[in-house]
Amino acid sequence: MSAFTLGKTDGDARTGTLHTAHGDVPTPAFMPVATQGSVKAMDPDDLKKVGARIVLSNTYHMYLRPGVETVRSLGGLHGFMQWDGPMLTDSGGFQGFSLAHLREITEDAIIFKSHIDGSTHYFSPAAAIEYQEGLGADIIMPLDICIPADSDRATAASALEKTNRWVLLCREAHARRDQHLFGIVQGGLFP
Repeated sequence: MSAFTLGKTDGDARTGTLHTAHGDVPTPAFMPVATQGSVKAMDPDDLKKVGARIVLSNTYHMYLRPGVETVRSLGGLHGFMQWDGPMLTDSGGFQGFSLAHLREITEDAIIFKSHIDGSTHYFSPAAAIEYQEGLGADIIMPLDICIPADSDRATAASALEKTNRWVLLCREAHARRDQHLFGIVQGGLFP
């Protein structure tokens, strides 16, 4: 089955449905953010009551605390959060932007210094996929370089080249076929 079914179109606008192992998600969709495995001030029943169909969690923060193996041992993010609907995890790429003061980007990885204890953590494309596969989300994302919106053309071109190279490495590392690996589009002001 395809991961996405097109619904209606109107010019460039469209509706559709994402199909995952934990259910379908009509699009466009709002994704409540469970950065550290919970949506602040809401439990899974509350999320359902407000119409949430999919939840986003953060690989970097879940990796740091409580850890991928802990989450995996509890049935993945679905068991950890007691959420039976679809889930998406990001790759840690956005934290390469938002935590710029705590990271180094090399040709091969984003190397983070933990904001918790100062320890070093290596997010290569393959490692980002491994961590997300361990967390067990329905939709996972490739590691990418997220740049400030006002970056110059050279910075944008370099980030695009590295992201494209990393996407191919993520595809090679992606082993769990019950998880969809979606492409990611970051910004920049250049066509």
